[in-house]
Amino acid sequence: MAAAAPPPAAALEQLSKTKMFGGHNLRFRHQSASLGCPMTFSLFLPASPASKLPVLYWLSGLTCTDENFIIKSGAQRAAAAHGVALVAPDTSPRGLNVEGEADSWDFGVGAGFYLNATNEKWKNWRMYDYVVKELPKVLTDNFEQLNTSCASIFGHSMGGHGALTIYLKNTDKYKGEDDKFLAEQLLAGNFEEACKAAGAPLILRMQPGYDHSFFFIATFIDDHIAHHAQFLKSG
Repeated sequence: MAAAAPPPAAALEQLSKTKMFGGHNLRFRHQSASLGCPMTFSLFLPASPASKLPVLYWLSGLTCTDENFIIKSGAQRAAAAHGVALVAPDTSPRGLNVEGEADSWDFGVGAGFYLNATNEKWKNWRMYDYVVKELPKVLTDNFEQLNTSCASIFGHSMGGHGALTIYLKNTDKYKGEDDKFLAEQLLAGNFEEACKAAGAPLILRMQPGYDHSFFFIATFIDDHIAHHAQFLKSG
């Protein structure tokens, strides 16, 4: 019996393309099998890589879309300098018209929390599966210049929490350092040392005098990308 043919690559609709720091900001829409609705994601590709690019996933906070980080953070300068692709998914399913999905800013639309819902009503809220399983495959199937097996993950607010929990469940998928040390530091309450070990969402921690906005993120984003790049380029 002949082997079953592999499933076709997800069809991508390109929504926009803009040049920046020699590379390009790209935005796409595709039908998500995990979430049962169209999803958008943004991608920054540095210019003409000599080898396949490692991937750094950014998870945004409550009420954001895939565009907030790409437009407001200024992260492309550091990503271009380090030769790292940036991928920013949307924060939840949209357009499903589930009762109550838009009643609160912190629950439902724009608030997927990067986990899989267990309540039947919210069965399409499977952002964990989307980020960890589906989106990497979409990227692999459509962008030969990306090395999705060499990836790291970070984020802000809801996305910082999502990045940390996803990393802890998938230390084989995301580049970091010593997950045993990370666990020990978290249990001891040493959050900053834990994040440094993980190569994970350092941006979670606040800095004196700064608020929770993208002004804060833009101030420190270069440091965070450099931090992740050292793990992504280490092998």
